[in-house]
Amino acid sequence: MTTSWQGRKALITGGAGFLGATLAHRLASLGAEVTAVDSFLPEGGANPFNLDGLAAPFTLVKGDIGDAVAMTPLIERSDAIFNLAGRTGHMDSMSDPLGDLAANVTAQLGLLELVRTRRPTARIVYASTRQFYGVPDYLPVDEKHALRPPDVNGVHKLAAEQHHLIYAKVHGLAATALRLTNCYGPRMRVKDARQTFVGIWIRRILEDQPFEVWGGAQKRDFTYADDVADAFIAAIDAPACAGNAYNLGGAHHNGSGAVSLDTLAEALIAANGGQGGFKRMEFPADRKRIDIGDYEADDRAFRAATGWAPRVDLVEGLRRSIAYYRANLAHYL
Repeated sequence: MTTSWQGRKALITGGAGFLGATLAHRLASLGAEVTAVDSFLPEGGANPFNLDGLAAPFTLVKGDIGDAVAMTPLIERSDAIFNLAGRTGHMDSMSDPLGDLAANVTAQLGLLELVRTRRPTARIVYASTRQFYGVPDYLPVDEKHALRPPDVNGVHKLAAEQHHLIYAKVHGLAATALRLTNCYGPRMRVKDARQTFVGIWIRRILEDQPFEVWGGAQKRDFTYADDVADAFIAAIDAPACAGNAYNLGGAHHNGSGAVSLDTLAEALIAANGGQGGFKRMEFPADRKRIDIGDYEADDRAFRAATGWAPRVDLVEGLRRSIAYYRANLAHYL
């Protein structure tokens, strides 16, 4: 870390979710005064247990980032804003595009206006996504790749990212966007596949049920939650990141940054002591229409700007995840 976090006031939107809560624990360990705000929508990843063990100066606020009255005092006292709130469901965005617009664009723009008018010195990092690259023209994908969102969620996430960057360019806000790839680890939603398919795989394997692998040959890049949290903090700590969007990838596995879903499935079973099984399935037609195929991130720009590098490889990350849910699964069902 380049900057001390002792006593710094950090606001995390979506702070009871998978990555937001992981970040809250990390910041608290560094001495920050952390406030998490979360709407606790049932279709999201928020879970009170994610924040278990956090004590004052930690504060949890139940609310929506679109509520300007509630958000204003939270923003006014924040030195750093980690903006992880929003909808993440790709299929949900196709069935409820206006709801996705309200959560991922309108509310985000309102938040930026509050920062601009009430706390323009705060540093901001936005949880963006690699989804809007669409089907890649080449691998690994760098930030110069064409942007072709494959679904409504991708269109709205791109709009929110661009709003952050416009506010940096025009209004001078210290805003950065991190384009996340598949993230996994403790505290993710595992009762279904609404947030990540890795979650439902873990649930099935712990319940001694076979999990479904759709396709199997597709490649994905995976980042462990603790590494994601460290990346968000690194983005805040590096002034040169302001006004830029960066890819975030994961630790390499057997010399590659991306692994096939078949390889991931086998690694998960190995992490469970060799216990468990899976069945290969055809990709559902409705999901196939918005799937991006293979993906691997080129995140050299972010590593160069911050000195960040992932520390947890896939094998270790899966082992830690299995151990966490073996001990805590009841809290996530």
